[in-house]
Amino acid sequence: MAIGDGNGWVSCDCGQRHWGTNGAAGLLLVRTDTPEPLVLLQLRAGWTHGGGTWALPGGALDSHEDPVMAAAREAYEETGIDPRHLEVRGIYSDNHGNWRYDTVIAHTAVDPGAHEANAESEDIRWVRIDDVAGYELHPGLRGSWGDLVTHLKTTLG
Repeated sequence: MAIGDGNGWVSCDCGQRHWGTNGAAGLLLVRTDTPEPLVLLQLRAGWTHGGGTWALPGGALDSHEDPVMAAAREAYEETGIDPRHLEVRGIYSDNHGNWRYDTVIAHTAVDPGAHEANAESEDIRWVRIDDVAGYELHPGLRGSWGDLVTHLKTTLG
């Protein structure tokens, strides 16, 4: 059990390669202090997996982490968001058999100060939920966005 022990590629049962030997997790963060809800998107740096596309902050789970811990850590590393600003509302799992990506849905009632905190981000942007599909999304996010919106809207009550 060590920091970074989840880094590595996995060939999953669906025939694709994914990052994260223990699976991966990302944070779908919703600002609720704005006139309408906004979600945080990250433009992945060109050298990263899925570079040049918009995604959620996220990455590989280490062996000692659950999805919430991993998503919060990755969001802090990539966007500088303090985990104390997160109110976890649910988890959506995209299960590929021997590999899984968990999207942690969380709300924040304050501006959490998101910024490009490391070299994995080229841009950080708050986006209206209905506008997300118009961005060039990372293939994994594009494939699950419809289901994520359904789950996300249940958290907004």
